[in-house]
Amino acid sequence: MRILHLTLRKKWFDMIASGEKKEEYRECKDYWVKRLLHFKYDGTPYCLPHMVKWYDEIEFKNGYNKNARIMRVEFNGLTIGPAKPEWSDNWQGDVFRIKLGEIINHPQPK
Repeated sequence: MRILHLTLRKKWFDMIASGEKKEEYRECKDYWVKRLLHFKYDGTPYCLPHMVKWYDEIEFKNGYNKNARIMRVEFNGLTIGPAKPEWSDNWQGDVFRIKLGEIINHPQPK
């Protein structure tokens, strides 16, 4: 099973846990290109299915504390495009839009 591990701030973690946020964003930078794509990203505003490294699940961790809350969510693919302002810190330009599926395990309340 392939799991994509991502760390989030509380605001975004809670929005995903509630089902409100349906995408997670990452910048189109070399670090994320290597983790998310099979090919070097050339700046085109699309992402063909054969280009995406496929994961079965995403494991979200709320911060870096060893006792941080964790939740698993289905990975439903990836696109490239603008981030929704209400689901990001008003990022400008194109980003990787990681599509979130069903929540597999809900985090314990803190």
